Parts: sequence; C-alpha cells; structure tokens
Amino acid sequence: MTRVLAVSSVFPPHRHPQSEITAALAGFLPAGADSALLRRVHASARVEFRHLALPLERYGPGNDFGTTNALFVDAALDLASRALEHVLARTGLTARELDLVMSTTVTGLATPSLEARLATRAGLRPDVRRVPLFGLGCAAGAAGLGHVHDHLAGHPDHAALLLSTELCSLTLQAADTSMANLVAGALFGDGAGALLAVGRGHPLHATAPGPTVVASRSRLYPGTEHLLGWDIGHWGFRMVLGRELPDLVRLHVAEEVETFLAAHDLKPGDVDAWICHPGGPKVLDVLEDALSLPPSAFAASRRSLAAVGNLSSASVLHILSGLLESGPPPPGSVGLMLGFGPGFASELVLLRW
Repeated sequence: MTRVLAVSSVFPPHRHPQSEITAALAGFLPAGADSALLRRVHASARVEFRHLALPLERYGPGNDFGTTNALFVDAALDLASRALEHVLARTGLTARELDLVMSTTVTGLATPSLEARLATRAGLRPDVRRVPLFGLGCAAGAAGLGHVHDHLAGHPDHAALLLSTELCSLTLQAADTSMANLVAGALFGDGAGALLAVGRGHPLHATAPGPTVVASRSRLYPGTEHLLGWDIGHWGFRMVLGRELPDLVRLHVAEEVETFLAAHDLKPGDVDAWICHPGGPKVLDVLEDALSLPPSAFAASRRSLAAVGNLSSASVLHILSGLLESGPPPPGSVGLMLGFGPGFASELVLLRW
C-alpha cells in the first residue's frame, strides 16, 4: 500500500485578518453596490485570517487576464518551490529521487506547467514522470492522492510527489457583485501544499509513521455540471457557485461516504480522523448533520478554514499536515480524506495508521 511520508503547507507573505480584507473589498465595489451585503457574507464565512499572493491594495479592478495570469505563474512557482523544499526536508529524500510529480491547480494557467518550470530549479530528474491536473478544483487534493496511490500500486519502488498550488485571490473579480463572487471573496485564500508518498517496495515504506492509503473513489453526479466551476473570459476566472450545493452534499455526498466506508466494513462513526475539504461552514454543517457526526468530527477543517481560508485543492493537505504535526493517531486508526469539486464531484481517500 502507498505510505504517506510527509506533508507540508506554505503560504505567501501577505497575511491579513478577515476584517482588513472585508474593508478593502468593500472599497473596491462599484458605486451604488450594497457593501452591507458584502460585510454580512464575510462575517458569516467563519474565516479569521488569509494569506494573499499580492499586497492587499493591488486587488482592485483594472488588471486584465494576461497580466493577472503572469502574476500567477511567478508567484505560484515560488510557492511550489518552497512547498517542495519543505516536504523533502522532512523526509531526507532529494528531488532526484522523485519518480512522479503530480501537480494540481485551478487558479491559473501555465504551459509549460508548474512542475515543468520547477524541474530545473528544484533538481528533478529529466526523466521524472509528470502529471499536471487542471479543472478538478477543490477536489484535486484528494483526487491527486488517489491517483498517486494508483501509480504507486503499479510502481511499488517509486517515490511520488503531490503538489497543490492555489492562488485563489488572483481570480477575484473586484467589481462583480454577484452572490457567487461575494462568497468567493469571503472564503478563499492562497497557499500551497506538498505530499510525499512511496510504494510498498520503497526502502522508507516500513519505517515512516505516516498513514497508508487503503482505497480511493471518484464520483460524478450527473446533471450538476452548471453548479460549480469557472466562467472564463477576457475578465479571467469568474466563480460559478450554485445555491443547491449544500443540498447536493446532503442528498448525495453523505450517501457516497456511507457506501464507500461500508465496502470496507466501516461506518462514519468508525472514522477517527476526518480530513474534509472546508468548502464553507454551511457545507461542513450539512455533512456533519447528514452523517450524524459529533461537532468534533470536522474540527480540523473548521480550524483550517478559520486560520487560512479555503485553499481549494491545497486545503486537505493543510489539514493533513496539521494532523501529522500534532501527533499521529494511534495505530489502527482510520482516516477519510474528502473533497468536492466541479462536475459536481466528490473524491474520497481511505487512510489507516
């Protein structure tokens, strides 16, 4: 089975309390817009701090897509490089010992992709296998770990890196007063995460204290494609966010979690560590209720949301990193990584210590 060796999270330098971000975005609104609505949305997000790729004053209207995307490539490359350095330092491996690099983002476009641009700087081998993922959105952290597990099942002596780099703030449409954009402006932050894993035949597999990956599952929910994603145009990325999403989580995702666990003779109450993407407080509340879980179940997700906001695909790596740093659960403990993304889709990864 795949063994997780280490996970790291890194952030850009501009850290602000939610109140400062709220005030700045209210100041960017067009004349006549309802700033009171923006403030109410921000107050309900349960976000306390966020990191931003740029100084706060640079987020007003005016930048075109090309300019903003160029900023994304430069900032994302620096952040990804730091995430890789941190996770390697925790394992003793070198970049040349990596056989696979899977990179995820949904907040900017880069061709060559980020891991290709990173290769020379980081010292990756020229023959390293690269799998850039775009479009999975917030689900890509969990989906990426599932795909890493698939690769390592077929290449048990390999070491694989999952790299998630999300600069959500650079997708902000400062003059857009739609509810979807107001919610996005209240929730999303910037950050990167890196996860290093090895197959069962790798020398570090038996000695590492991290969890093993037992299984993963991907699920698309037909007829929901219009509810979550990007509207991409000359303006850049505009958020598409349907109000029905919490209802979908209640009706479909909870059942998906239950059936996935049942296939492994488990119930939601048997899960010791929930690594759930903090899509927003309402999504967490709905899922907690639908699965009949105690308030403590998603405490790590709520702490992550409060501390750094919704990091899109990097959020589950931030939550897992915090869990590992605070001391791993006892042997035999069960973990479930859970993410949601455009499609509408869910991604599940079963872990065991």
